[in-house]
Amino acid sequence: MGTPKLAVVRLVGCDGGPLRVDTRSGAKPGDARPAIVICHGFKGFKDWGFFPRAAERLALAGFTAVSFNFSGSGVGEDGESFDELERWSHQTISADLADLATVVDYVAAQGAPWLGLLGHSRGGGTAVLHAARDHRVKALVTWAAVCRYLRWPEEDIERWRRDGKLDVVNLRTGQVLPIFKGLLDDLEANGHGTLDILGAASRLRAPWLIVHGTADESVSIDDARRLSVASRSGGGDSELLLVEGAGHTFGVRHPWAGSSAEFDHVLSRTVEFFSAALS
Repeated sequence: MGTPKLAVVRLVGCDGGPLRVDTRSGAKPGDARPAIVICHGFKGFKDWGFFPRAAERLALAGFTAVSFNFSGSGVGEDGESFDELERWSHQTISADLADLATVVDYVAAQGAPWLGLLGHSRGGGTAVLHAARDHRVKALVTWAAVCRYLRWPEEDIERWRRDGKLDVVNLRTGQVLPIFKGLLDDLEANGHGTLDILGAASRLRAPWLIVHGTADESVSIDDARRLSVASRSGGGDSELLLVEGAGHTFGVRHPWAGSSAEFDHVLSRTVEFFSAALS
């Protein structure tokens, strides 16, 4: 197989703006490969830390790896600056789902014989929602996935409702990033319906690897356990992998400064899982 090549694609996001999509593949023209679509999390983006490395490794393993920025990510053309604040401020989970559907439709139209999803943190929850309703998704891996979206303290939610916005601080850059009330309205209106992650987990039938660090400082390990229980209760085919001592990003930081033993293990198990499920 040839060295994976990076191609950049521009699709249209649900807000009418660009969806920036990267594809990596060693396939030759006319050589259809299984595709893995990668979903970043809250305050994440396709070029954060481990995502390009994961995409490269998946491409080397014989997949077409597809990563993209959700339209509400706030990250613009340079790939890592939060300079699309209007798009960030109007983000919703329903919009994330629509963006993911657009990317999956594009990948399927390119002729991928099988599709898998890989999601981290909030993107893991969104990947669960999509996988549960799209029969084309034949395998799912989630890293440190959330089991619910509305995670803010009640006092923050009350202030959000009162002020019409909630300020979020990006600890890496120091930026204050306001989110308008549309996200809260979306979660309160749909959190027990189309945005119910645990409900989707109970309906999911594709093979699913649930990965979580035991020392995750952002998303409790209880989320992973609840996802696993929901899957089993619905008769799903899931496996729970707990990584001892690992945090939310498995020892990896942005900008990339090298891997960690925890991340190497997670990535190896992820590639093995997709290789078995999508063969």
